[in-house]
Amino acid sequence: MAIDFSLPPDVEAIRQKVREFMDTVVRPGEEKLSADHGHEHWPRDEVVALILEGRAAAKEWGVWLPHMPPEYGGLGLRPTAMAFVSAESARTRLGPFILNAQAPDEGNMHTLLHHGSEVQKEQYLRPLTEGRVRSCFAMTEPEVAGSDPTGIQTIAVQDGDSYAINGHKWFISGAKGAGFAILIAKTDPDADPPQATNTAFLVDLPADGWEIVRDIDTMAGQGNHCEIRITDLRVHEAQVLGGRGNGHMLGQARLGPARLAHCMRWIGQIERALEMMVERAESRRLHGAPLAEKQAIQWMVADSAMELYAAKLMVLHAAYKIEHEMPFRQEVSFAKHHVANTLWRVVDRAIQVHGALGYSTDTPLESMLRHARSARLVDGADEVHQSQIARNLRADYAATGTTYASTGGFDF
Repeated sequence: MAIDFSLPPDVEAIRQKVREFMDTVVRPGEEKLSADHGHEHWPRDEVVALILEGRAAAKEWGVWLPHMPPEYGGLGLRPTAMAFVSAESARTRLGPFILNAQAPDEGNMHTLLHHGSEVQKEQYLRPLTEGRVRSCFAMTEPEVAGSDPTGIQTIAVQDGDSYAINGHKWFISGAKGAGFAILIAKTDPDADPPQATNTAFLVDLPADGWEIVRDIDTMAGQGNHCEIRITDLRVHEAQVLGGRGNGHMLGQARLGPARLAHCMRWIGQIERALEMMVERAESRRLHGAPLAEKQAIQWMVADSAMELYAAKLMVLHAAYKIEHEMPFRQEVSFAKHHVANTLWRVVDRAIQVHGALGYSTDTPLESMLRHARSARLVDGADEVHQSQIARNLRADYAATGTTYASTGGFDF
């Protein structure tokens, strides 16, 4: 297999444009918010104003909606190119929102694009791509393990030309203020195979029977990750997305690329933390020399650089396989586990190098660390991906006597 690590000129051009946009338009606004209010508690009205101003500028700069096709006003970038754009945008806090490429909307856009009817695309995808509404994806439940969607207890019972839905969801990101939800509910409890028990519904919000109980407090504060109580919610059968019994398939098709999109954005955060670590090590002096001259500090910098390098290669290879319609689940699990843990370790090391300053709220690092902890849980906990990786490797070894297919598919 020929290997070429150079970026096509058009991809490199958009990557550079996104970086310049973040440095010129987005970062100055964020720095002003931090100077006025600290790194964590930005007033919502000022954040919304910055996003709206930034979105207008993003359209002028030609960086708006990079992941959607031109017929929806996007740039039509494929997964490999998006890996670079997402990493650049995530070097800022609001960059993905300003490009309209943030979770969960990015994943919902892809889901509607590939599984929605033409009517559904016009009703839900079009306003989402235009930035006129936001959305959420409601699958996770507090009573059952999120890693096994076949155990979902939210029930949808057909009644004529509509469904009556009852259930309980939580950690539904973006639920407050969402114009619609993609809701996963069980329609066929006795289906064989069990993966055919669930169906996806498009739910217009707000709606009778859809109650936001609370915005769940986490170690990173509140982040619009909501608990939802669903009571006799009525949804017309025309709002079924992707066909009855296909909710599990649709969810898994959505989550594979979505997991990788998280990794792409985390790489931007890792780069930022590493740069802060190096800047501090070079500027802080101890015993007459920069911290960077101390071997213990060099180890932290070197380990972080190696882990980031591996993370980038994993993400690029997984994106390549998705783009070329090759099997990609193993590579996405590799990336999801490795990048999430790298994010945690590099931010933690950056705090260590900053000393008491890093532990304070005077830099964004303490906030970055609290948010980073969720990376090892969202879109599949570490242990779920490790189990999946091992299961795939055992199956491949049993079938071929080698681990070739489960370790990237490379010949050396």
